[in-house]
Amino acid sequence: MTKTTTPHFGLLCLASYLMSLSYGSTFLLSLLVTSRGGNEQDAGSIIAIAMLSTVIAVLGSGHLADWLGTARAIAQSALCLIGACLGFALVPGVDFSLWLCGLLLGLGWGAFYTLGPILVAALVEPARRTHCFALLSGSMMSGIGSGPLAGKLASLLHLPLETAFYTAALAAAVGMLVFAWLARQHPAQAASARISRHAGIQVLRSSARWPILMVGLGGAVFGGLGSFQTTYAASRGLDYSLFFVGFMLAAIGCRLLIAGWVVRHDAYRTSCLLTGLMVLAVIALGWWVQDALSYLLAAALLGVGYGLNYSVINGLAANEAPAGYTPQALLLFSLGYFIGVFGFPLLAGTLIVQGGPHALLLSVLCVALLNWLVSVGRLFGRWRARALPQGY
Repeated sequence: MTKTTTPHFGLLCLASYLMSLSYGSTFLLSLLVTSRGGNEQDAGSIIAIAMLSTVIAVLGSGHLADWLGTARAIAQSALCLIGACLGFALVPGVDFSLWLCGLLLGLGWGAFYTLGPILVAALVEPARRTHCFALLSGSMMSGIGSGPLAGKLASLLHLPLETAFYTAALAAAVGMLVFAWLARQHPAQAASARISRHAGIQVLRSSARWPILMVGLGGAVFGGLGSFQTTYAASRGLDYSLFFVGFMLAAIGCRLLIAGWVVRHDAYRTSCLLTGLMVLAVIALGWWVQDALSYLLAAALLGVGYGLNYSVINGLAANEAPAGYTPQALLLFSLGYFIGVFGFPLLAGTLIVQGGPHALLLSVLCVALLNWLVSVGRLFGRWRARALPQGY
């Protein structure tokens, strides 16, 4: 597979969409758990278990890819996603079995989400990475958004909520078959992706540490809002599916339609603008949403800010990594994301139980503001470095 062409890239994106439904279905966990006698804190702890297994998966995925090949390793990770979704659908109550399903979900999703960008980075030259990352992540975001919408569709058809998890399991199985086929078509290995202490130190000493931090903070915003959107919507008499429709359409539309325009502009300024939109979206959800239209618009604003910024900082993490350490930088980028998206819901679930949805929104706003300040600091730091005379 050459660096200038990307055979079957569209098929790769389709398979990524199908496998991403499994993670999207976790946004229904709060609804599923409460329907079985649990509460939001229980749902948050299941998602936190997924974070722990995700860390293991991220750290081990490089070794797995070196052993099996990147595409074949992704296909193997689908087995965990299938098992997790079937478990969520079949376990009748709230007991240890659901935590085991969370463990499986983290293992599968962590390996898949980490290795996907590494595979793409091996296929395209650095100048095209941000755009291709945008297309890949747009496909993933489509799947993530389709997961909770499958739950809404099941409700409209008077089917049980578990139908959404069965659908996600089936989609992951099809995605597994596609990646297995891709592995046979393109057996060439990407550069070694395994992580070591030395490699981690080298990456974190470079400028790549900042997009890694930012993706963790952005993931916390997305995970905190997405995981408990059913609770938030119920507290305001709204339909939670509007959030995922608005978010998904905006995120996908921006990534597919204007990502090419975005990558031609300064990444630091663009990231600063987009993280600012995320802050505005959280403020809108907390204090401006009054009806279905304002709810949809607030979700779309978050989709634009988060959806585009993820692609921008993903490209920065790859291109600012030390020479020879791009796969390791992308691996740590995924790890930062998972710590935020899976770890923060544990705190968020506790806050909802103790202080209601308003406490959740205040905490998410603090994280979003910190993310924006990091982006502002990077922009100011680069401006200052350029303003200083040479030799200083």
